[in-house]
Formats: sequence, C-alpha cells, structure tokens
Amino acid sequence: MTEPCIITVAITGSVPRKADNPAVPVTVPEQVESTHAAFEAGASIVHVHVRDEAERPSSDPALFAAFLDGVRKHCPGMIVQFSTGGRGRDAAARGSMLHLRPDMASLATGSVNFPDSVYENPPDLVAELAARMAEHGVKPEIEIFDLAMLYAAHGMVEAGEIARPAHVQFVFGLRNALPPLRQILEFELAELKRLMPEATWTAAGIGRSQLDMNRLALELGGHCRTGLEDNIRFDRSRLARSNAELVARVADLCAEFGRRPASAAEARRILSLPPAAER
Repeated sequence: MTEPCIITVAITGSVPRKADNPAVPVTVPEQVESTHAAFEAGASIVHVHVRDEAERPSSDPALFAAFLDGVRKHCPGMIVQFSTGGRGRDAAARGSMLHLRPDMASLATGSVNFPDSVYENPPDLVAELAARMAEHGVKPEIEIFDLAMLYAAHGMVEAGEIARPAHVQFVFGLRNALPPLRQILEFELAELKRLMPEATWTAAGIGRSQLDMNRLALELGGHCRTGLEDNIRFDRSRLARSNAELVARVADLCAEFGRRPASAAEARRILSLPPAAER
C-alpha cells in the first residue's frame, strides 16, 4: 500500500442544518472539535464554510480566523481549505477572508445550475478570487461542476492566473450538473492529463453518490472527499453520526484498492504545499 490517498473532510457546507442532522457542526467550537475527530480518523484536508448564529452561511473573517487558529492548534499540519462558494453569500464578500492565508481555498471556474438556484461565478469574479489567492499564497482547489470549467481552469493556468501544479476537484451528483457516471470521470481525467498532466485531482460525490465516487477515485488513482456537507446519511438506514465516521469509512476503503490515507505531511508534498511550519 504505497500510494497514499488524500482524504478531504467537508465538515459543514452551506445547506445542512441541525434539523437535518444534529451532527452537523455549525459553531466554530463544534467545527474545530469535528475537524479534530476527522483528522484522527484519517483526514488531511478540512474544507470549511462558516455559519452565523442562525446557521446561515457567513463570510465573517473573524469566524474563519477562529476556525483556522483552532485547527492549527489541535490538528498539527492539517491543510485548511476555506470555501469561497456563493450560496447565501454576497459576491463581494466571498474572498474577504483570504488575507488570513489558509493553505487552500475553493475556486469554481464557471457558473452552473444547482437544484434550486444558479451558482454564479462570472469571469471577473473568478479572476478576482484567483488573484487574491495568489497574492496571499493560497493554493486554489479548482471546483469542476461542469466540463467547461475544466477548460476555463486550463486557460487560467496557461495565463499564469493559477500556479502550476493545479489541483482540481470533480463534483458529481448535483441535480442539473454532472451525473455520477464513470465514463464522465474517465473522459475528464483524460482531458486533465492532456491539458495539465502535472495536476492532481479529487472526486467528490453528493448525496447517495458519495461512496460510489470515493470508490472510483481510489480505483483511478485520485483523492477522496467525504463529510456532512455532501451527505448527511451514512447509508439508507440512518444518518451519519459524525464527520469522523464518514472519514473512517473512506480510510478503511483505501485498503481495498491497495492504498492508505495520506498523512498531513504527505498531503502537503503531493499538493506542492509548503510545510505547515512555514505558514
């Protein structure tokens, strides 16, 4: 088992609430505690959205700062990835916390239909977010919800707006976007190899497609994402008890494909990130 798999835990998201699953962490102390448990279970990246007191998505830099401090204290070396996603957040505020210099931040490179809304990422906003990330030494995780976003990302890499080696995440299972089909992932991977052969990649599945995409990513040599943001259930019979439970399942699954969870230090090397001590 020599090929490590980076496990990303998406702990909260912008949609699930306590009423949907009491395990969803919404306050910063809950988020830090949930992240620590997931770290102990095998996650090396945490992807975070913060919430206000009413559980609504927030862009408050103070909340992101408190989370970053807590994770760096309790999860040594873990890669912290802020969300710049647009659900429930003003476009002008989506990059307002990048000056805090997390290790990574999400960057969707185009617009797409979500189940009940349009996820708007106009070119000028994408360019602005990418420029802020570059200014503060934050590595983008390029979010691919539709094929056009891959080509847009390649154009930004070629133009020097995103540094090489890029890291992309293919997102499957959202209604109106990419269906969770093997042949689609295989085509996207072929295009990724043709356009950006040095790039690393993760596959994420939403809802019932989460475990299927974990398996495909492990089989095809990529990295995995799990967590209550993407799926509040463990299986059809019950809700997930925690983010750590979902991470532990992926960690156990790695062995079936001759792989193992990457440590935080290994994840940093794979993603060409500096050691934690240099942040």
